[in-house]
Order: sequence, then C-alpha cells, then structure tokens
Amino acid sequence: MPSVPDNLSPPASSYAIWRQLSPLFVCTMAWGVVTVMLGPLLPALIARWHIQDSQAGTLFTASFLGQLVGAWFATRNLRLSLLCGAALTAAGVAALAWTGFFWAHIALFAAGLGLSAGITAGNVVAGTATITRRATTLALFNVSWSIGAISCPVLARLCGASNTRLFFLITAAIVIVGGLFVATLPRTLTNEPPASPSASAPIPAFLPLLPLTLFAASMLLYIGNENSLGGWLPSFALRNDPTLAASNIALLYWISELTSRLAMAALLHRISEAALYRGSLILLLITQAALILIPHPSPTTILIVTAVSGAAIGPLYPLIIAFLLARTSNHPRLGRLFASASIGGATLPWLTGVISTHFGGLRAGLLVPTVGIALMLVLSAGILPTQFSTPRSEA
Repeated sequence: MPSVPDNLSPPASSYAIWRQLSPLFVCTMAWGVVTVMLGPLLPALIARWHIQDSQAGTLFTASFLGQLVGAWFATRNLRLSLLCGAALTAAGVAALAWTGFFWAHIALFAAGLGLSAGITAGNVVAGTATITRRATTLALFNVSWSIGAISCPVLARLCGASNTRLFFLITAAIVIVGGLFVATLPRTLTNEPPASPSASAPIPAFLPLLPLTLFAASMLLYIGNENSLGGWLPSFALRNDPTLAASNIALLYWISELTSRLAMAALLHRISEAALYRGSLILLLITQAALILIPHPSPTTILIVTAVSGAAIGPLYPLIIAFLLARTSNHPRLGRLFASASIGGATLPWLTGVISTHFGGLRAGLLVPTVGIALMLVLSAGILPTQFSTPRSEA
C-alpha cells in the first residue's frame, strides 16, 4: 500500500493536526484504557481467581498474542482496521465481565487483537499524515493514548477493587463510543493516495535486513518493558507497603508518561531526538537498577521511581515510530514489524511473573525489564542515524 498522502501540509500547527485527527485521538483514548487495565486490576484478579504470579502473567501473554495477530494485518486496510479494531476490543472487554480465569484468556486475546489492529493503523495514519511534523503528530497520538491510560486506574478506583465486572462493562461502552468517533475520520486520511509521485524525497520501499531487525527488536523490547513496568509496579508497591493503592501507583506511572509526551511535543524542535532517546533510556535504567538494589524501598522511594520511570519511558515509542516511518512511510509489510512489538508484550510481563514466582519476589522479576532497557540502549545506535537525529526547527 502506498503511503498515506501528506494531508496536513506545512506549516500546519499542532492545533490543526489535533483538529483533523481528533476522531482518531478520541478512539485512541479508549484503547489506552484497555491497554493498561491489567495493571491496576491485577491484584483484584489474583485474589478473585486465587492464582500465582506465574499464572497471572499468562493473562498478559493472551492479550499480546492477540495483539501480534492484529498488528500483522493492520496496515493492509487502515480504515477497516480502525473500525473492526474498536468492535473486537469492545466485545473482548465486555466478555471479561462474566468469564473465569480460563475463558479470560480467550476474551483478552480477542480484545488484544482488536486493540493492536486499531492502534497500529492509528500509528500509521498519524505518522504519515504529515511529513514535516511526523514526530510531533506521533507525540500527540501517544498523548491521547496516555490520557486513556491515566483514566484507567481512576476508573478502576471508582468502580472498586471488588467490582471488576462494572469496570469491564463501562470500559466496553467507552470503546464503542470511541469506535463511533473514529468512523467519522476523514477518508482522505485512510484512503490510498493518488498515483502521482510525491514532491518529497523518495523513501526506500522497505528496510534492509539489519535495520529491520534492529527496529523490530527495539519495538519488541519497548512494548515488553512498558507493559512489564505498568503491569507489575502496582503489585510491587502494594506488597512493599499495603498502604499504597495499586490504582494510585498505576495512575502516577501513566500521568508521568503523559507529562513527558506533552513536553516532547512542545520542545522537540529544541532537543536532539537522539539525545532525548538515549537520555530517556539511561534515566530509565538508573531508576530500575535503584529499585532492584534497594532491599526495602520506602513508599516515597517507590513513588519517585514510579514517576521517573513513567516520564523516562514516555518519549521512546513516538521516537521509534517517527524514525521508522521516516525511512519506510506506509508499506504493506509494515504491520509485520508492528507485530514483532506484540511479542515483547506477550513474553516480558509473563517472564517477569515467572522470575518473581521462582525467586520469591518481584524485585527479582523486575530484572526482566531492566535487562530489556539495557538492550534498547545498546541497539539505539542502529535505529538513530545521524540524518534523523538533529533537532527539527519546524516541529
């Protein structure tokens, strides 16, 4: 599929970008709620089903296996992926209101499939809608996702730890509303462009094997790390200090991520993208190492580490996608690359739970995302070429 046309011609402002893509952003907020819901709900679900950490980790795996399948096909028909993605997500979440532990895996697979199809298509629409403001547009897209992620623990707290059924039903309704919004997205943003050549510089058809592998690995590690931290930090905090609410820890994590993405959108033209990417990884690595090395972290320490972790991880994914689309634009095989990211989401949170159960504590389990962050830092040289690393004055 050819790239989506540059519908938002420069010098479009951030407001113009937000206005034209607002139906997509509204639906993305709903998807943000679903993406992170296992984090604040996990302690209640573990108690409800009487399961261990290693078993709870399979819930993440089921969701992200569905996301792998959804991402694989998402870029073949962007509009269909957005609409069907919302419908499947709503159906899967609604089913969770009545399922037990076994059938929850099927429901989470369906929800994950729809979630990934929609978010992957949304990333491509946002990232190819404008060339000169690609990173800024992707930052705004991810800000809308973060708003949904922040709303999730708030909704979980309002529903109550013992009333997960109410949470699932309300969330399904929110996704349905989001689907109605995305149906109004201008077709020019999701249709194939005319066959006329683009005035911009030609973009290679697809990546060679080495950079393709590096991008796939970086996306895999990012999704795995983000969901390992977002999913397990609330449980880690609760076990260290029962006075800390899991929903509050999750809320702090996602608020910090949102804040950093808002700052990224506003300051991107003053900051080297390569420096922002590597600096965020270094800061994230330091915070996770501190959490593991401190034997009995205080509530204040946990809160600080959670906030810094969310802030440090926030800019990473928009930057990875911006660098990727700058080289490939939209392409029929691009969905396979997004699918690789879901493998990280399926394996790293699960592996975190397995290590935690084996060694008797989540401090050991958190070694999994810590190693993943270190690997992302090692791989950074391969995904941030010099020509894509300079500040963008027009962003």
